Amino acid sequence: MQSPIIFKSLPLTTPHSLLSRSLSITVPKKSNNRAMPCNSIVKSSDDNGAVRNFKLKESTFLAAQMPKKEIGADRFIEAHPEYDGRGVVIAIFDSGVDPAAAGLRVTSDGKPKVIDVIDCTGSGDVDTSTVVKADDDGCIRGASGASLVINSSWKNPSGEWHVGCKLVYELFTDTLTSRVKNERKKRWDEKNQEAIAEAVKKLDEFDKKHTKVEDVHLKRVREDLQNRVDLLRKQADSYDDKGPVIDAVVWHDGELWRAALDTQSLEDESGCGKLAEFVPLTNYRLEQKHGVFSKLDACTFVLNVYNGGNILSIVTDCSPHATHVAGIAAAFHPEEPLLNGVAPGAQIVSCKIGDARLGSMETGTGLTRALIAAVEHKCDLINMSYGEPALLPDYGRFVDLVDEVVNKHRLIFVSSAGNSGPALSTVGAPGGTSSSIIGVGAYVSPAMAAGAHLLVEPPAEGLEYTWSSRGPTMDGDLGVCISAPGGAVAPVPTWTLQRRMLMNGTSMASPSACGGVALIVSAMKPEGIPVSPYSVRKALENTSIPVGALPEEKLTAGQGLMQVDKAYEYMQKVQNLPSVWYQVKIKQAGVTSKPTSCMSATSRGIYLREPLYCHQSTEWTVEIAPKFHEDANNLDQLVPFEECIELHSTGEKVVRAPEYLLLTHNGRSFSIVVDPTSLSDGLHYYEVYGIDSKAPWRGPLFRIPVTITKPTVVKSRPPLISFQGISFVPGQIERRFIEVPFGATWVEATMRTYGFDTARRFFIDTVQLSPLQRPIKWESVATFSSPSSKSFSFRVEGGQTMELAVAQFWSSGIGSHETTVVDFEIAFRGINISKEEIVLDGSEAPVRIDAEALMSTEKLVPSAVLNEIRVSYRPIDCKLHALSADRDKLPSGKQILALTLTYKFKLEDDAELKPQIPLLNNRIYDNKFESQFYMISDVNKRVHAMGDVYPDSVKLPKGEYTVQLYLRHDNVQYLEKMKQLVLFIERKLEEKDIVRLNFYSQPDGPLTGDGSFKSSDLVPGVKEAFYVGPPAKDKLPKNCREGSVLFGPISYQEGKSPQKSPASYQISFFVPPIKLDEDKGKSSTDTKTVSERLEEEVRDAKIKVLASLNQGTDEERGEWKKLSQSLKSEYPEYTPLLAKILEGVLSRSNIEDKAHHFTEISRAADEVVASIDRDELASYCALRSDPEDEATEKMKKKMETTRDQLTEALYQKGLALAELEASKSGSTVDKADSHAASVSDVQSDMFEENFKELQKWVDLKSSKYGILSVLRERHHGRLGTALKILNDMIQDDGNPPKKKLYELKLSLLDQIGWSHLLVYEKQWMQVRFPSSLPLF
Repeated sequence: MQSPIIFKSLPLTTPHSLLSRSLSITVPKKSNNRAMPCNSIVKSSDDNGAVRNFKLKESTFLAAQMPKKEIGADRFIEAHPEYDGRGVVIAIFDSGVDPAAAGLRVTSDGKPKVIDVIDCTGSGDVDTSTVVKADDDGCIRGASGASLVINSSWKNPSGEWHVGCKLVYELFTDTLTSRVKNERKKRWDEKNQEAIAEAVKKLDEFDKKHTKVEDVHLKRVREDLQNRVDLLRKQADSYDDKGPVIDAVVWHDGELWRAALDTQSLEDESGCGKLAEFVPLTNYRLEQKHGVFSKLDACTFVLNVYNGGNILSIVTDCSPHATHVAGIAAAFHPEEPLLNGVAPGAQIVSCKIGDARLGSMETGTGLTRALIAAVEHKCDLINMSYGEPALLPDYGRFVDLVDEVVNKHRLIFVSSAGNSGPALSTVGAPGGTSSSIIGVGAYVSPAMAAGAHLLVEPPAEGLEYTWSSRGPTMDGDLGVCISAPGGAVAPVPTWTLQRRMLMNGTSMASPSACGGVALIVSAMKPEGIPVSPYSVRKALENTSIPVGALPEEKLTAGQGLMQVDKAYEYMQKVQNLPSVWYQVKIKQAGVTSKPTSCMSATSRGIYLREPLYCHQSTEWTVEIAPKFHEDANNLDQLVPFEECIELHSTGEKVVRAPEYLLLTHNGRSFSIVVDPTSLSDGLHYYEVYGIDSKAPWRGPLFRIPVTITKPTVVKSRPPLISFQGISFVPGQIERRFIEVPFGATWVEATMRTYGFDTARRFFIDTVQLSPLQRPIKWESVATFSSPSSKSFSFRVEGGQTMELAVAQFWSSGIGSHETTVVDFEIAFRGINISKEEIVLDGSEAPVRIDAEALMSTEKLVPSAVLNEIRVSYRPIDCKLHALSADRDKLPSGKQILALTLTYKFKLEDDAELKPQIPLLNNRIYDNKFESQFYMISDVNKRVHAMGDVYPDSVKLPKGEYTVQLYLRHDNVQYLEKMKQLVLFIERKLEEKDIVRLNFYSQPDGPLTGDGSFKSSDLVPGVKEAFYVGPPAKDKLPKNCREGSVLFGPISYQEGKSPQKSPASYQISFFVPPIKLDEDKGKSSTDTKTVSERLEEEVRDAKIKVLASLNQGTDEERGEWKKLSQSLKSEYPEYTPLLAKILEGVLSRSNIEDKAHHFTEISRAADEVVASIDRDELASYCALRSDPEDEATEKMKKKMETTRDQLTEALYQKGLALAELEASKSGSTVDKADSHAASVSDVQSDMFEENFKELQKWVDLKSSKYGILSVLRERHHGRLGTALKILNDMIQDDGNPPKKKLYELKLSLLDQIGWSHLLVYEKQWMQVRFPSSLPLF
């Protein structure tokens, strides 16, 4: 699975970059040099933080905590104090902003800073569709079962109260949950220790009073006291806090929907957190009010009501990330302006896209709803510091929606480029791969290094962080648009118990850039300058300061470090020009597709990476299509548009283009010729860019990136390549591009370091690109505390270019003034096989495999295991419905629909498994489907696992389970096609069930057992053939059903298990039909006559009819009684009939006269017992039967059935007598002086007599019958022993848990007076037995 949040803030130690130098760049005329166009306004400057002999003072130290100087934001606000972000609204697509955090309460002009807080994921949704009325005392029954007092001052004209409940830990982050758990455990331990002390005291008092215990009753009393002590001590060891439950109440006050929470279970002090004391909240957007659960957690929350009061969204953050991001963009600290965010006057809309149920992973639902909210709130900008690698760039449902939002609604979308550097082509989606989004790389200045990172000696010049993702994209686009400071000390949520902290990552660079754009927009609006994401982006790109001196460093930093003041000046100059995005589409001339290239048929740049393209000249057709916003006027803007564009190439010897282009609204195509044949091995970057010949000051209107990675050919045999004596300084990256030899499948590499004193930290990445795959990346972080060597092995694909990127971490070794010298050696190894994926079809036939070594002699040692099983399921139910317009209506007006598919599966044993939906898994952004989400629940509706596109493995106990899969889209036809979507359940096999396969040199080997194949020496040019056999049928795991697939890894090299091999493949086995039962169909000997058999059939049919009758009404019950009496008279003392009658009595519901009902059960049970000859049964049970004797086996089964009927009757009678005794005891105050007491005593004697009889036949402490032992001990006041027996029953009962056992446990805990355990178990009841499944 990919990392859930690739662009999340990294810890203080993070990955690399080249040392950068300030460079003066002007637009060149026709020349052969490789100067890169960056701007035509900005001259050389040191404002990017490149300061030698850097020295901090207090003001510069504070300013470095929130860097603004680097992007010119401080200069801009100083020149335009009223344009500090005022009038600008930024949507923060992230993990949820805390509106109570420092600096996020008001803007610089006194407006609310956070104008709305929305949970777009649904992770905080509470089902409040249950409606209740208050009783005469003003109380209602909460969804948790608690009685809640309504505040009499709350207006509710309808008198209807919507109720729901939520486990509060579901709303907390893992960090907060851990802290709260620790505090609650301390309080619980105190109470438990008090209870233990009291229990030990009573035991000591008993021992002092009874020095010699011989009486059976006293022994049991002492055992009970000891059990109490033991139970309390064991409870401390097994304590697992699932958190308190909070009740939620929603109502309409005649004007607005209001909501309140009952949080008593979280409070320390008794009486705090009561519902009636809660200050009601409405949707945050209306009043900008929030709450805090308790002093203990200090966690801010917001309430929003949807769907007519039927859904309450409790919004909390799922990590500090979003608050930190929002603080960088727009925090306002009037007491310390140096700590302000970039745009302190801007307002924030918090759109939570990180799902708390998935540990803050973004979901399709969250992303879509966030875009809806951004348009609805008329936001000016979007910042998104989330993302991940993608299969296809600039593709997918989310990208389509973003295009609409940017092009139609003119929102400016800024996003992080990723934290997956230093290798090339590591930019992530959506920030680094989408044309409509401004992707931002992460920059660190000397001031930031000294002030925020607290380095003893900062770098001499600013540079990109080592880990900042690099371009180009798979289709050749630059990937990184601009750079901004990638670290800050910014606000964090209140629950962290601190005001601010340091985070760094492109997650921090993005809001820095977004805040800078907010300043520009803040100035454009009052000045009447049209705001367009097209023109703003062009201003940013054409006024940025380059980071680094080499052209290829644009792949790292984009066009450079953004400059707010210069970008605004640019916008002032172009305000009267049309807002146009120059779309670039490139195809290779004469080629419709490129199956051997990483590039798609149509691309946004030219990326020559593979050997074939680096050794020949190629021609490319470039189409430039001007794109206007959707509201552009045809006559006023589109028709008149015409530009004479001068084309430039930064390397005319390699990249040649026409000199001029006349461009109209309908676009124009031209050719580019790229000839890399004269280039040296390594990375080369060029651009073809277009300049308005009438206004060259505008800078490049469009750029066509040309990236060439010419690989080194490995000529030696065996194939070995080494790079010796590479010198590194902090932040330096060395890239080597190697043509992986054909036949290579894995690499063994060694890195040696020397020449330094203090520890050094290196990032080592390798990347290969293949069509329609995510980059094949291997990465390692190696720390060398002293000169030494480290070895690595990883998989490669032969015939393709591999980039090796070695980087010394940007802050590693700063201050030592010693370079690090590195030798890197790579040995290519390989065993090529005829079938990468082996499929055994379920027959007895083996599969032939051909193997060869193309490069050097290799030892062939095949090994394969089947360690997982995959079972496919079709849905048993599907429901398609339209979602509420509150959150799920697209800006286009289309309504989103939801399809819920239900699957069932059963586990015979505990297992670790993972659900898989092959059509949809592993793609969020590069997916045309909007959203997927699944829940796995047991028969008690307890949810054991949730997931989306990246399913996680989950350990489940044996039992029956339901999987619900939730799919969303506005296209009903897509959803209709998925109504029979196949779901795979993949389960890991236990070690004892893993199947190890055998290899043979003969095709008949699996049957004869001859010709075992173990190993062979592969000589280059000579193939070796062998067979892999199917597993023996007796080796297949149990419960391995027909049609399921066993699969696992297969490897071929020596010294590595398949699971650990760097070059392993998959092998699968389809489970064939099960073996037929040879005894099936054999006739059994029956000595009865036809007349006797007919009579038995008629009798059994009558009993079957009796069992099928309903008893829901008095009339139906009368019919049942009439038939049962008739059958009893017809078949007197026929045990199966009497057992069915007992079942019928037990099956009745809605009993009014319970005493009569239990008496009737007791009588029915007596009739069953009386019909059985217990002496004969006991004698038979003592005998051992011959399993080969059919008649004996038949009699054995009959007697076992009779024994089961006897024990069930005695058991049910015992339960009935216990209920009768309890009802009599409960209704009588003075048992000694009442008739009821004597009745109770009689029933007690009957219970004891029945108990002893049942004890002869079964273990009365077993999970099935133990409840009678519990009731017996309870009756005698031995509550400790009763609890011990009950706990043992629960332990042995397995899964799913039975609610009646836990309800009995609650009753015993209440009776014994252990209130802390009672509260603990009640909270667990909400987990084990929820009233309904949670909402999606």
